Amino acid sequence: MGVVSDVQQFLLTDKALHDILGVIGSMVAVLASLSLFLSRHKDPTLSRWLADPKTNASKRATEVWFVAYGCFWISCFALIIGTKVYLQFTEVTFLVVCGGLMLPLVLQPVLAPSVTLDQGKPLLERHSFKANVWIAVFSIIGNYWYTHYFYNVLRASYTFRSWDVNGVPIPMFFATHFYFCFYHTLSNMALHKVRTTFCAGSPRLLFETCLVLVMSYVTAFMEALTISGFECYSVQLPPAHSVA
Repeated sequence: MGVVSDVQQFLLTDKALHDILGVIGSMVAVLASLSLFLSRHKDPTLSRWLADPKTNASKRATEVWFVAYGCFWISCFALIIGTKVYLQFTEVTFLVVCGGLMLPLVLQPVLAPSVTLDQGKPLLERHSFKANVWIAVFSIIGNYWYTHYFYNVLRASYTFRSWDVNGVPIPMFFATHFYFCFYHTLSNMALHKVRTTFCAGSPRLLFETCLVLVMSYVTAFMEALTISGFECYSVQLPPAHSVA
């Protein structure tokens, strides 16, 4: 009950949280307003969240696989963070946990291509393999260089025991891979839904642009909110300005 009451107190009294939710609410209102200018396709059966199973079955199967596996690793992280068992982790434990959660995504195109309907195709032509390569490149670049924005601008840093590359804990490279597989699939589904529901044109382009901005903001907020339960990082707050 202590955890529940703490969460309730946080939700009811935290001003920063209320401000952020207000911003998100305003963004959603803008999206709702822009949607009034969109024209729907005449054939409603074209509207879908996932790729067309007839023309792009492997892409659709990959999307389903990434979302399903996302539910699994999120459950694992919730258990690890909720029980605070990570406080007992060593360098090896963090590496094994994050690397172990990444491996099913990386090995699936090679060992179980039928999961994404890629069986019978050369490895380089399997959609799940190409998706993993793109996510790997994107996450490695982001971790190696752009994590220093997190360090230098936000004055935040990780404090858990870990081996690192360029000052970034190696487990974060692994974790980013399965995080991004999930994020990219959800964002792709949202954009696919818009493009298969509404006709192309300037109103749809403006709506898509705003939708990407809203999803980016919500993702950043959710990452900040969820990491608040992770004790192995610190934020150096700027010194308060003195009042004359």
